[in-house]
Order: sequence, then structure tokens, then C-alpha cells
Amino acid sequence: MLRRKVLRIALAPAALLGVPLPAAPSSDALAGTARPASPYPPALPGTTLRFPHDFGAHPAYRTEWWYLTGWLRAQGRELGVQLTFFRSRTRHDEANPSRFAPTQLVFAHAALAIDGERRLRHAQRAARAGFGLASASQQDTDLKLGDWRLRRSPADRYLARIDTDDFALDLAFSPEAAPFLQGDRGFSRKGPRPEQASHYYSRPRLRVSGRLRIGAAQGKDGPGGIPIEPGSLAWLDHEWSSEILDSEAQGWDWVGLNLDDGSALMAFRIRRRDGGVLWSHARWAGSPQAAAAPRFEPLRHWRSARSGASYPVSMRVTVGARELRLEPIFDDQELDTRGSTGTIYWEGAVRVFEQQRQVGRGYLELTGYAGGLRL
Repeated sequence: MLRRKVLRIALAPAALLGVPLPAAPSSDALAGTARPASPYPPALPGTTLRFPHDFGAHPAYRTEWWYLTGWLRAQGRELGVQLTFFRSRTRHDEANPSRFAPTQLVFAHAALAIDGERRLRHAQRAARAGFGLASASQQDTDLKLGDWRLRRSPADRYLARIDTDDFALDLAFSPEAAPFLQGDRGFSRKGPRPEQASHYYSRPRLRVSGRLRIGAAQGKDGPGGIPIEPGSLAWLDHEWSSEILDSEAQGWDWVGLNLDDGSALMAFRIRRRDGGVLWSHARWAGSPQAAAAPRFEPLRHWRSARSGASYPVSMRVTVGARELRLEPIFDDQELDTRGSTGTIYWEGAVRVFEQQRQVGRGYLELTGYAGGLRL
């Protein structure tokens, strides 16, 4: 959802690249009636999303992400996979004719959570767009960052290729249905102000095929490795915005769940700094109406020895009459992305239970627990 993830967008890495990023408005400015003009267009209600164009990048907006999470089976083992590409527009003038003006940045995260290992395998990258370093096509989903790539084929399959020192992915994701528009026909509110919104669609229940490598590469044969077994499912979010979080927001909790009965649920809450709920929303895929306001109830916390943050890794999510309990594949799924998007958060593979019976799998994202977010 929020993806995640404007997540203080790359303040430290951007500085290393010599890139001035947009400054967050002060609390006083946000609270006042006269708001400074923004160089970025707002997400507007009534905007009609058009495909395949809106599968591609929207470079005028401040922040954008393509977010894939899934549960795979390989060699009889379950594992969670997370892959996110981000695009961020800087403060450089788009009219600057210099090819060296870093007007757009591209970041990417990839993570693998293997049942029984108890540690998250994670890699991240960041680069300015251009010069063959990174790109985000406006025509369709086609993102490149070095030799990492995520693209959508004419047959409507998402193809991901990631190669790291610790693991590699060569995966295809096949949707079961057309894009599912979140919020009001793709206009997703994130706070009390109208401009605190994004354009947002999801593609749940992606069937996954391909291969993966676990551990260091042997030779120069590319990802190669272990075949993915049938029945593996993933979720894709694509979201773009110029402003999301209110000045009173601390962070958010988000879930994307593929259930065994063929349904899928997206739900989130944005937490106030005092612990209350600033905004929340839930939607069952395929339903034309928003679900009842979700309730997130922490059941168990895990404390990171690295950051000191305490995360509610076991959670009860109530939507209407349904109570779903989320349990992580393992507790330590904290991501330290200060080398790219500049923050620390928890994003993990979870099993879904209802009345003591496992009914699905998905991903839970927990932000703002290692410090408040500035978006």
C-alpha cells in the first residue's frame, strides 16, 4: 500500500548522489490555512486510470512504487519474497536541458524469508535515472536498476529478475483478473486532507512460476537454481502520490492477504503519534464497496536487537464480522533500508488464521516503530 514507502525517501543516499530531494513541509505550514504551493501535482478524485498507460511511471508525481510480495513453495519449503521498485522526483527543474541533471531517482529492495532460517536475506540499490544506470518507462511497467529488472509482458505477465550475492530470482507473475482499483476508483485517501491521497491499484492472486537461487552463485549461469512449485501466489501494488502523511501521523500498518477461498483483502491504518488511529480503510478484492473500517489489535511484539524498535508482529485484523489472526513466518523480518530509501521498518510474510484454522497467506507491513516517518 503506502509502500511503503516513500519512507523518508532516500535522504542519505540522495545526498551522496548530490540530489536535492523535496523538503517535507513543517508542522506549522501543514496546520495553517495557507499552504505553500507544491511543484508536484496532487492525486485527484475522479481521475480515470487507463491501462496499459497507468501500468507505467508517472514522473511528475513526487513518489511512486511497484510492490510485489508473495508466498512461494520450492523443494517442499515455504518462503516469502518481497520486491519493490521506487521512483522519486527531485527538486531539479525538469526543464534543465543537461543530461546530468538528476531529476528522477530509482530505488529497489529485494528480500527473501525462508521458513526455518530465522533470518531475512535482503538487498537494496539506488541510482539516478539515465546513463543506463536506472529507468522507469512511462508506457508500461518496465523498471531497470543495474541488472535488476521488473517488467510487464504483452501477455500481461510480470517478469522479475534479481541477482544478489545471497540469492537470485527469475520469476513470472500471472494475474487472475484485471487491475483492482483501490479506494474510490483508484483514488485512495490516506488522511483528513483531500490532498493526502494516492492513485492506487492492486493485482492480488498472482500465480508465480520460475526459479530461484538461495546462497552464493555457483559459476556464471545466472539465477538458475530451484524451480517454483505450482500453487505459489503473490500480490502487486502500484501507487503514486505527491503527499500522503498528515503531520500527526507516526506510521502505518498494512496487510495484503491472499486467502484460500479465492478472496483477497487489503487493509491499513495510519497511526497518530499518540497511538490513536488517524485514518483506516479496507477492501475485499472484487467488491465494489469499501469494507467496514478495519481494527488492528497487536497480539505479540518482537523487539529488534539492532534498532531497538518493538513491532507487533502477531496481529488480529477485524473487518466486519471476520477476525483474522496473522502470524509471521519468523519474527526477525526487519528491513534496514538506510542505504536506499533511508528508513528502518518491518515487512514480513505472515500466515492467516481464522478460528484456529489457517485460511491464507500474505504480507504485513509495519512502519514508524523505529521512529516517526517524514514523507
